[in-house]
Amino acid sequence: MSLLPKSCFAVLLITGCGRGDPAPAGVPEVPVHPHIRVTAPSAGALIATPLTVAGEARGSWYFEASFPVRLVDGSGRQLAIVPAQAKGEWMTSNFVPFEVQLSFTPPPGGGGFLILQKDNPSGLPEHADSLVIPVRFR
Repeated sequence: MSLLPKSCFAVLLITGCGRGDPAPAGVPEVPVHPHIRVTAPSAGALIATPLTVAGEARGSWYFEASFPVRLVDGSGRQLAIVPAQAKGEWMTSNFVPFEVQLSFTPPPGGGGFLILQKDNPSGLPEHADSLVIPVRFR
């Protein structure tokens, strides 16, 4: 059983579809999502603890001004989960900046995934959404 959301795999497969020029060889493209934009870290980044995650998300991504940010290793084992807090008025359809710091014990080598989940207090699958960014551990 995978600990990654089902949408994780679709996001990784469609990254870069419909874009102009492809990324240079060996440089992963940044996943694109209409409701959330991440400025740090970039896809495929070599990360260490503490990890600062920054960007902006539409107000509908938040609930009570926060949403969960998870870091998992390549096998889906959770390394950290921290709520990202809105840095502005979140009750809007516009983008609202966020920043969060994750502390974790790096696994021995390999990669993992940073998962930014839309807060979904209803638990209904039709309201679930996430952005998944592949990362590498230092």
